[in-house]
Amino acid sequence: MARLERKDSRRRSGPETGSYVLGIDIGTTSVKVCLLSAQTRDVVDKINIKDTLSSVPSDLGVDGDKQDVTKIYSALHSSIVRISKEQLRRVSHVAVCGQMHGVMYWKQGSAWTRNTKDQLEVGEGVSNLYTWQDGRCSPGFLDTLPKPVSHLTLNSGYGCATTFWHQRHNPEYLQQFDRFGTVMDYIVAMILDLDAPIMTDQNAASFGYFDLHGMSWNQELLEEAGFPTHFLPQVVSSTETAGTLPKDWLSIPAGTPVSAAMGDLQCSVKSTLENSDTDAVVNVSTSAQMAFVQPEKFLPTHSEQNELNNPVENFPYFEKRFIAVAASLTGGNALATFIKMIQQWVIQLGVSVPQSKIWEVALTAGLEEKNEPSVEILPTIFGERHCPQQRGRVTNINQGNLGLGPVTRSVCRGIVENLAGMMPPYMLKERGVHRIVGSGACLIKNQVLQREIRDQYKLEVVFEQEGNACVGAAMAIFDAFYNPLEHNRK
Repeated sequence: MARLERKDSRRRSGPETGSYVLGIDIGTTSVKVCLLSAQTRDVVDKINIKDTLSSVPSDLGVDGDKQDVTKIYSALHSSIVRISKEQLRRVSHVAVCGQMHGVMYWKQGSAWTRNTKDQLEVGEGVSNLYTWQDGRCSPGFLDTLPKPVSHLTLNSGYGCATTFWHQRHNPEYLQQFDRFGTVMDYIVAMILDLDAPIMTDQNAASFGYFDLHGMSWNQELLEEAGFPTHFLPQVVSSTETAGTLPKDWLSIPAGTPVSAAMGDLQCSVKSTLENSDTDAVVNVSTSAQMAFVQPEKFLPTHSEQNELNNPVENFPYFEKRFIAVAASLTGGNALATFIKMIQQWVIQLGVSVPQSKIWEVALTAGLEEKNEPSVEILPTIFGERHCPQQRGRVTNINQGNLGLGPVTRSVCRGIVENLAGMMPPYMLKERGVHRIVGSGACLIKNQVLQREIRDQYKLEVVFEQEGNACVGAAMAIFDAFYNPLEHNRK
């Protein structure tokens, strides 16, 4: 299939009146889709959100984290068909992003199929998705792997690390497949009927063993270490087009260009950032990130990888720029574990209380807690990439600080303190940041977290209701293909 060239006629003549960019975010717990006007860059109607409910048990217990790809695609299908067919027929571009680092495998020829209604379905030749939260690669195992030729470190949950683990522990498993990529790469390949996946530099960097300076995989290094290098996909720059739809897809016309999948982190930043030189972005969803855009012409060096236990790394952004990111594994997942613990205790006492009620009562109690809680909670129960063996702890317990309010506020405070320890306030001030823009489902719904961010960073903080990775993906494609101001600037 011929790929769409960047010098597209659509860019020269402008988009058809009333056309849309469809933004898709395939996240860790949910799928989100939106329509962006291809004329005004505004979001049309509300963002459709569908929980994937895709988690599956791992044979490694808590050390593994897998998801069912069929359920993920089903959630995407359900989200898109909630948009009217009339609007879908006017989609002029599909912009895709999603959860980074994780890997899935598939066998070309049996990875997708069409049912009797000519609708795409996930085929039998696919694996589960091994997510970014997968912890099978212990620090000891990672130490046995070759050091990447890259400025970025290698961590558990990264696609190449997970693949090394399979190659060494169960090579027969990998022999079932001949392709790999993120779940977004798979879905783009499926809807375009590609022979092989196409990956952006944003997701290649998140996989490990990718040198952004040369835009190439560490091919020789990986071959010498016994890595199945035939899996490595072609890599293109973010916002590049992977291809055009060979057939109508959920009422979106055949011939519509589809982007190669971008990273949800970069797209979340894109959707919330107003001034790349004076704003930073904090996002709290399943995990948490604090990020800012590096100055133009900034280039990371390979020596950054030698800075052991450095929690801040520079990932590719858009327009050849980089973002400095403190990517914490501790976010909404820690709060969700806390709420689930309360629910389990209540059930053991013979009472049934829905989780939604526990969330409501706990967050209200935490917000009403005006004094700084004396109980100290470090909720890093999932560890951190720069310190994988770190676990949570609770200190300074006494008989007067174990109420629901103090403990809830302490959990929220611990999430923010942990993030501020990774990217301290002084780092933002040195970059010239004057304002923090907050986004992410967990943060927008949680005023306790919002208060703690203000207290910790002591900068102006605003919270962006519309900030969302699916919006950022659509904005990135709009700026690359439809925005005459951006085009003239280049």
